[in-house]
Amino acid sequence: MLNTETMKIEDNPSKDKWKKLCERPQLELEYLDSSVRNILARVKKSGDEALVEFTKQFDQVELAELQVTKKEIAEAIKFIPSTLKSAIETATKNIEKFHQAQKRETLEVETMPGIMCWRKSVAIDKVGIYIPGGSAPLFSTVLMLGIPAKLAGCSEVILCTPPSKEGKVNAAILYAASITGITKIFKVGGAQAIAALAYGTKSIPAVYKIFGPGNQFVTKAKQLVNQEGTAIDMPAGPSEVLVIADEFADPSFLAADLLSQAEHGADSQVVLVTNSKKIIEQTSIELNTQIEKLPRKEIARQALNNSLSILFDSEVDMMGFVNEYAPEHLIINTKNCEQLAATVINAGSIFLGSYSPESVGDYAAGTNHTLPTNGFAKAYSGVSLDSFIKYITIQKLTQQGLNNIGSAVEEMAEAEQLKAHAEAIRIRMSNPKN
Repeated sequence: MLNTETMKIEDNPSKDKWKKLCERPQLELEYLDSSVRNILARVKKSGDEALVEFTKQFDQVELAELQVTKKEIAEAIKFIPSTLKSAIETATKNIEKFHQAQKRETLEVETMPGIMCWRKSVAIDKVGIYIPGGSAPLFSTVLMLGIPAKLAGCSEVILCTPPSKEGKVNAAILYAASITGITKIFKVGGAQAIAALAYGTKSIPAVYKIFGPGNQFVTKAKQLVNQEGTAIDMPAGPSEVLVIADEFADPSFLAADLLSQAEHGADSQVVLVTNSKKIIEQTSIELNTQIEKLPRKEIARQALNNSLSILFDSEVDMMGFVNEYAPEHLIINTKNCEQLAATVINAGSIFLGSYSPESVGDYAAGTNHTLPTNGFAKAYSGVSLDSFIKYITIQKLTQQGLNNIGSAVEEMAEAEQLKAHAEAIRIRMSNPKN
């Protein structure tokens, strides 16, 4: 293995190495698990008192009240520049348009004469939204989660986000919440916020499903409360991107895309996969140049130290590795990008061509940026309108319908030795009520 100042380089790694190369940076699992379990237990036992203590410990601020007041929201909105408001409104329109199109009409199906089946869509009544707000307050995630929640018709949306050292919530987060109709906002971050949403406290109502990305503590907390019965959107941990490039790609574009993810956090990971050694060399030069211009360059540098450039001679092997990695974000910057995209089976969201940077999906194209990470794209989709909806199946039979299917149900029930199931059919067929 060769090394540059930033990313490790792998030259045509054999398939037996792929699993190891697909591992993401992570904390020592035993420490992570025990730490998060302790936080959950303390919040479950002590409620608001534990939340205040953890906020003082982790966010270095002592709060008198956890909930953001209407006055705080109104004052924060005054300080939002008109240009930012306009940008957020543009993003809002695109996100609404894309998610509105996901609504489905009720489809009734007659499976046999006299037997009608359909699905009724119902919004999840109470949902919680977690918004990272530390060094990078992700107000865009408020739009990504608040808009589909509103379109779905969720009756109660609870938002938790960590406060600043001054005890305030980022103004743009509050503005994004206001335009999506979210009014219940709490100054609580980290695993303790997930605990509050799952168990409920005096201040924060418990919810049925929790949404939102976060660091490894937040992700672990979501997984643990999920085991106890609170639904979650998906395991969505530290952000990641994999970029596929050919010899025709612009190295400056590639470096910019890699850095756009690397700046998220030290535990983020970026991967460059290409069939051109020259592209790796040129992109490395661009990375070292561009990173110096970033305010978050130290964070980006740490992420790059955990990242990879991989050279494949075979396009089949290249795409095989991509599907094994199952990236959250996949940028395909090649001449044959659509052809390669057709072979992708594991990815959260795909960006095609030279002019589709991952940044547009993060903010304003319209697609949702809350996506599965850490290989979970093999089994999970990103957030959509359906994430905020549950479907209840309904069936209605006429007497003719029961007569048509009754003997089959009786036979199956008897074979499973469930006599009462069979009798529920016989009693109706032998004593029909008009």
